[in-house]
Amino acid sequence: MQFLREWTLTQYLFVHFNDKVGPRLAEHVMLSVITLLIGLTISLPLGLLLSRKKELAGPVMSVLNIIYTIPSLALFAFLVTLPFMDLGPKTAITALTAYSLFSLVRNTVVGFDGVDPAIKEAARGMGMSDAQLLWRVEFPLALPVIVAGIRIATLSTIGLTTIATWVGAGGLGQLLKDAVYSNIHLPTIQSQLYAGLICIGGLAVGSDLLFRLIESRIRVPVKARRTVVHITPQAKEAWE
Repeated sequence: MQFLREWTLTQYLFVHFNDKVGPRLAEHVMLSVITLLIGLTISLPLGLLLSRKKELAGPVMSVLNIIYTIPSLALFAFLVTLPFMDLGPKTAITALTAYSLFSLVRNTVVGFDGVDPAIKEAARGMGMSDAQLLWRVEFPLALPVIVAGIRIATLSTIGLTTIATWVGAGGLGQLLKDAVYSNIHLPTIQSQLYAGLICIGGLAVGSDLLFRLIESRIRVPVKARRTVVHITPQAKEAWE
């Protein structure tokens, strides 16, 4: 009997995967990926700038923190009222990107700020240009912290994308919405809810494990390690 009950609660996931669950899962992934790509495009240069211009870091992070604390439904509703927005993915992606920036920018700033100043001075002592210093030393050393920020932003985005269905963006939240507002019998409603929850949870857990694996595998590239090891003694001689 327990097996039959479990099958009843999950049968919607398997019976309707191709025609209903699968397309919603694809929409959910697409919205999340587009959001993160736009967020990274903005956060990496912005985070680098804030790590260089400390006087700007406080005000910018305060604004991003305020946006991050706004209830998601309130932000979605506000964006829909704007003349250049409407119901659909555009509004959802705009809101989701705004939420993702807090984690992405913060970790980018922390990553670059965490690079030892002595290492940067040593690299300059070897005659490295600013571009070489950035790509061969600073970025590799900051990368683990940046990836941690991407992981946090990914999990947050996957969860918030579920709510984006209320502005017509689709995604797995549509399964939950359809189940809540449907007039079908209770077992089917429960099965549909379970299908959406299982997919959302599986997507979040899978993404978390993937990024944790990436974090564990990240190593400072060989060239960067050699740079750190070999330039420091020479820089010390120059300083002396």
